[in-house]
Amino acid sequence: MRHTSKRQRVSKKDRPSVSLLERIQADAAGIDCGQNSHFVAVPPDRDPQPVRAFRTFTAELEPLADWLAQCRIKTVAMESTGVYWIPLYEVLEQRGLEVMLVNAREVHNVRGRKRDVMDCEWLRELHSVGLLRTSFRPAAAIVPLRSFMRQRETLVEEASAGIHRMQKALTQMNVMRHVVMTDITGQTGLRIVRSILAGERDPERLAAHRDYRCHASHAEIVAALTGNYRAEHRFALRQNFAAYEFRLKPIAECDTEIEGLLSKLAAQQPPPAAPLPEARSKRASKHQPQFDIRGPLQRLTGGTDLSQIDSIGPQAALHLIGEIGTDLTRWPTEKHFTSWLALAPNNKNLRRTPAQRPHSTLGQSRGGHLAPLRHESDPHFDCARGLRSAPGRARRQGQGHHRCGPQTCGSGLPRALRRLGLQRPRRSCLPPAQPHP
Repeated sequence: MRHTSKRQRVSKKDRPSVSLLERIQADAAGIDCGQNSHFVAVPPDRDPQPVRAFRTFTAELEPLADWLAQCRIKTVAMESTGVYWIPLYEVLEQRGLEVMLVNAREVHNVRGRKRDVMDCEWLRELHSVGLLRTSFRPAAAIVPLRSFMRQRETLVEEASAGIHRMQKALTQMNVMRHVVMTDITGQTGLRIVRSILAGERDPERLAAHRDYRCHASHAEIVAALTGNYRAEHRFALRQNFAAYEFRLKPIAECDTEIEGLLSKLAAQQPPPAAPLPEARSKRASKHQPQFDIRGPLQRLTGGTDLSQIDSIGPQAALHLIGEIGTDLTRWPTEKHFTSWLALAPNNKNLRRTPAQRPHSTLGQSRGGHLAPLRHESDPHFDCARGLRSAPGRARRQGQGHHRCGPQTCGSGLPRALRRLGLQRPRRSCLPPAQPHP
């Protein structure tokens, strides 16, 4: 027989009562954004019908904002997939509301709340007690620059796909141009392609387009340009070349818009005290914008020239500012920033032996918009590797070793971030990376 002492017995009246969480956001609302309708939930004491559905048409977004203002809502938490949240986010932001875009993975851990009505109520409940984190979104002035940069990046990728298809057509014709010339879009490569499309087949005449800076000899180029010019391969080459040239015009239009917006943003800042330092490298990437980037960017960042950082050129610095802006107070330290940027290794891989984790998972959670920090329009230019490993240190990332993680992550980027206001932490503290919109 089991005996229980009086000290171990707990009566019902002595048991602690269930306490509710403190509501630190009393004026909070939750919105579940969808393709056809937005479901909005406000506190029950603000309206007889606390949950309403609004269509996603523009004519109903303004009444949605009016209803939130009528219910004295000051902060809103919204959950969405895709880009359905952007029009509503912009309308509410213009009304002066604090809008939080939350990650759906962090709020779907409770079973039975999969319907739209219950989902928006659950968002309001979590937001009112302060259990939600917002996704990063730059300042309103930087959002247009980010849109232009992403559109330009998309056009460059499409132009690069056309280049690869041109190379495939030349290979099918057994024109081994890539063996003697590295770039098909260089001066020599474009002249040869145009001559082939014009009907030229003599390799001696095609080799006459050789630039004086080409390292291959005339005989090697003649041998490489002797091919089997079948009609179907020439047709594919003609169409892919036309697609490549077609993409160059919208890229130039994006450069014009980016230059104007960058100059406008830089004009709003005071001139830097120090002059612009000399460029570290005069070599420019193939698809770099054809306007001055360093001058306006230095003025926009308060006198800091980000292109002086190891492995970051003017184009990568422009992409960085276009994605995150100049306000770095969202990250307490440079370690938080590199963790959010996904330059830190995955914790699951750290628990494995090097043989069990042969491939790195760096940079998987930030998507492709921050790709310039991993490659600057050149697949062989790994900027993230330069940020992770300090000068003179062995690069162990390719061998499965992740010791150069957030604690020792790169000397260049953290130094520059400290100049912009970030400080080193007293202890190693890396929160999980927040989702990027």
